[in-house]
Amino acid sequence: MIPFFKKKKQGEDSTVQAGQLFDGAAEQQDEDVHTTLSIHPLMSLTAEQKYYFQYVNNELPPLKKNQVSLSGIEWKKEDDRYIVTALIRNALDKAIRFDQTRLLFIGTNDEIISRKTFQLSEMGEIPPRSSRPWFFVFNKHELLLDKIPRFGWKLSFELRKKHSLELDDSWENSLSEEDKKELERLVRSLPRLGENEVNIVGLQATTDEEGNLVVGLLIRNGNQKDIQFKKLPLVVEDASGEVIARGLFTLDLQIKANTSKPWTFIFPKSLILKEKIDLRQWQVYSPHP
Repeated sequence: MIPFFKKKKQGEDSTVQAGQLFDGAAEQQDEDVHTTLSIHPLMSLTAEQKYYFQYVNNELPPLKKNQVSLSGIEWKKEDDRYIVTALIRNALDKAIRFDQTRLLFIGTNDEIISRKTFQLSEMGEIPPRSSRPWFFVFNKHELLLDKIPRFGWKLSFELRKKHSLELDDSWENSLSEEDKKELERLVRSLPRLGENEVNIVGLQATTDEEGNLVVGLLIRNGNQKDIQFKKLPLVVEDASGEVIARGLFTLDLQIKANTSKPWTFIFPKSLILKEKIDLRQWQVYSPHP
C-alpha cells in the first residue's frame, strides 16, 4: 500500500456562508466545527482511498458553524478529461443537498481555469457537520487555460448576487412606496430560480371599460446575463381552466441578469375567447413552440 499520509494535498480551500448558497440558512457563528467523513453509499472506493480521505479530512482546520467549504485535494488527467477531487464540507446542524451548482476552477493567481455547472443532486444529502469526497470532471474543451498548476488551485462556488426587483421607469413613477415594498416581498418569497431558468408569475388580471383583458405579470430571469424579449406568446386560463385569451406580443423588453420585472399585457377584446370569464382564479403561461 502506498503511504497515503505522505501524499500532499494539492488544492486550497474555499469557504462561504451557507446563506450565500441556501435560502433560509442560519448565519455564521463563531463556534468551531470539525467535520466527520461521509462517503456516498454508492461511491466505490478502495481501502487506500478511504484512508486517504479520512487522513485529509482529519488534517483540515475546523470551519465556523454554518459555513460550507470546498477543499481541493488533487487533480489528474485522463485522456481529454481533468478529474478534480475535493471534499465538500458542511458545518451546519442539518443536512444539505445541492442541485445544479456552478463551480469555478481557479488558479494560483485567481485566474479562472474553468467555469462549469454540475448536477450535484447525484451527491445526495450531506449529513450535518460532515465532509463528502466527490469527483468533478472538466473536459479539455471546457478549460480556459492551457496549463493547470499542480499546487495552489481551488474549486469555488460561483456566488450569484441576490435576486432583486427591477422596475421600468413607468412602474417606478406610478407605484406607491407600499406597492414597491409589496413587490419586493413577493420577489423574495418566490422559490429560487434554477440556473438559466426564466418564468412568469401572474400578479393581477382585470377587464377594463372597453372589455380588454389587462394582465400584470412578473417576469423572472435566473440567468447571469440580461435577456431580451422581442416576441412573447401568452395564454390565459380562468377559474374554469378554459383558455380565455391567447396572443403574441411584440415588444422590446429587457430583463436584467438575476432580476424580476413586472410588466402589463393587454389582450384586446377581440382576442377574448369567452363571453363570461371568471377571474377569481386564473393562470397565465407561455406555450412551448
